[in-house]
Formats: sequence, structure tokens, C-alpha cells
Amino acid sequence: MKRLFKYKYPKLTLLVLLVVVAYFIFTNSSIQILIQQGINQYIWAFIGGLLFSFGFTTPFAIGIFLNLHQVNPFLVAAIGGLGAMLSDNVIFALIRFSFMDEFQRLERTHPAKLLEKEIKVHFHKKVRNYLLFVFAGIVIASPLPDELGVMMLAGLTSIKQKIFSVISFLFNSFGILVMLLIGRVM
Repeated sequence: MKRLFKYKYPKLTLLVLLVVVAYFIFTNSSIQILIQQGINQYIWAFIGGLLFSFGFTTPFAIGIFLNLHQVNPFLVAAIGGLGAMLSDNVIFALIRFSFMDEFQRLERTHPAKLLEKEIKVHFHKKVRNYLLFVFAGIVIASPLPDELGVMMLAGLTSIKQKIFSVISFLFNSFGILVMLLIGRVM
């Protein structure tokens, strides 16, 4: 099927458009009042956490979190971290269930073997594991799409889901807390 028109960057354009839409939604005073005085703000924190993990919903999560400035930021971060952990576990299960065959095929390709060889030459096994977990944790803690960090842990390690849940909760909670504290300063 032929496309009506070719556009080089549809996903990036959609992401930028969603950021702009989220900005206009969350700078609207009616929306701010709804979040600050509507349903319990801690429920909003959980909803924000659910949205924080997915690339295209992160701008809306940030908008929700930045409007929760009348409550305890540590509690908001913990509740948001629980929501994000739940979303990350859904991503984790999907990757483990439906992507593992592709990861195994990818491991057998020449570029993957070459990359693995270079990494093994330059880094001891423990260092490699720490770097992988640190990098995945940074991605999970940041507003970047968690799918990338979850994919690294689910596809490149044999991590158990319980351990992954703890890592996801800690890094997401930390990322949300940093964002809340920066938002309060601004």
C-alpha cells in the first residue's frame, strides 16, 4: 500500500506535538485547579507515574507532577514511582514474552557479536553488568522513554521480575523526585 505522502520524522514530530499539547493543557488554569483541588492529589501522582514510563505520555506525566506542588514531594515521588513501576512491569512482561526470540536472533548477527567482543575486551564482566544497570537505571529515572531501559534489562540480562520491580521503583521515584524539586525551584 502506497502512502499518501512521505514524511521523514513522523514519530519525532508526534512527540514534539504532544509536548506542545501537554504544555497548553497544563498551563490552563482550569486544568491546574482540577489537579490541585479535584480528586486526591496522590491519585494524580499515581496516574502521573503510570504515564511517566511511556515515551509519548511522558509530557503529560510531567505536567501532572509539576502541578502537584502543594503536597509532600517525597510521598508524591514514591506514589508516582509505584505507578511507573506498574507500567514498567507491563513493558517488561511484554518484552520477555514477545521479544526474546528476536533478541536471540540478534545476538547471532555479525554486528552484535563484534560489539560483544569489543565490550568483553575492554570491560571486566562485573564492570559490564554495573554499567548496563547504571545506564538502564538512568534511562528509567529520566523522562526518556522507559522502554529503552526496560528492554536493556529484560533482553540483555537474566534479571528476575521482582528485582526489576525494585530497580524500577527506586529509579523512577528518584527521577520523579528530582523533577518535582526542580519544578519547585522554578
